[in-house]
Amino acid sequence: MFERLLGFDTDLFDRFAQMQRELDELFGRALPTAAIRGVPAGTFPAVNLGETDNDVRVYVFAPGIDPEKLDVTMEGNVLAIEGERQESVPDNATVYRNERFQGRFRRVLALPEAVDEEQVNATYKDGVLQVVVGKKAEAQPRKIEVKAD
Repeated sequence: MFERLLGFDTDLFDRFAQMQRELDELFGRALPTAAIRGVPAGTFPAVNLGETDNDVRVYVFAPGIDPEKLDVTMEGNVLAIEGERQESVPDNATVYRNERFQGRFRRVLALPEAVDEEQVNATYKDGVLQVVVGKKAEAQPRKIEVKAD
């Protein structure tokens, strides 16, 4: 439609756009994350982090990993999680697509300063590692009794 106005074949732009989509699909696209401490899409394992009045909770979504091969360490307010997911494809198999992460991984998370590194509990169930880190007593809210005059 615009070929006559522009003086050249605009189908060329459509071809470049299609090639860009195919390259993005082939190599993946590292999308910018919204948070300054965020990580690119596809980072393994995915992590949820939140807190209650008494503790900080970390959920690490790592299915297919032997929990005995997970290494969870805490130093100050820094939590490190390391492990490895073994390849699940037989050697003699022909693979046409393999989107599951395999190999070694390491995630390091800075937790709030109020955590107590002596109060750490880690459990693994149904492919989810849950790490609960208690807060220091002075960081927890305390109830103030209101007295009547």
